[in-house]
Amino acid sequence: MRIGDLAARAGVSVRSLRYYEEQGLLVSTRSPSGQRQYTDKEIGRVRFIQRLYGAGLSSRTIAELLPCVDSPTAQNADAAWTQLHQERDRITQHIEELTQARDALDQLIVINREHRSRLAAR
Repeated sequence: MRIGDLAARAGVSVRSLRYYEEQGLLVSTRSPSGQRQYTDKEIGRVRFIQRLYGAGLSSRTIAELLPCVDSPTAQNADAAWTQLHQERDRITQHIEELTQARDALDQLIVINREHRSRLAAR
């Protein structure tokens, strides 16, 4: 199938598919006229890549996880498990940092509200 067909069937943009190829996440063959050609199995792969992006993973991390899909072995599964846990820890740390930033903003909002009340009382 051509790139537009894959995009429609997988629910992504053509631009996304080109990006996945640039990042080494997706491979196509080329027709004699140079058009990208895909098989039905790429539909599932693109959807899986989308799930990984949806989980907050970078294209570099996704590329590191794909051997578990492409060559399923206990060693690759263990490596993917370790990588997924590291990414979860990274996201948890980021959430904690964002929570601290939100709390700081909440304090500033309270200070601002009090300041505005004092100004209005004048």
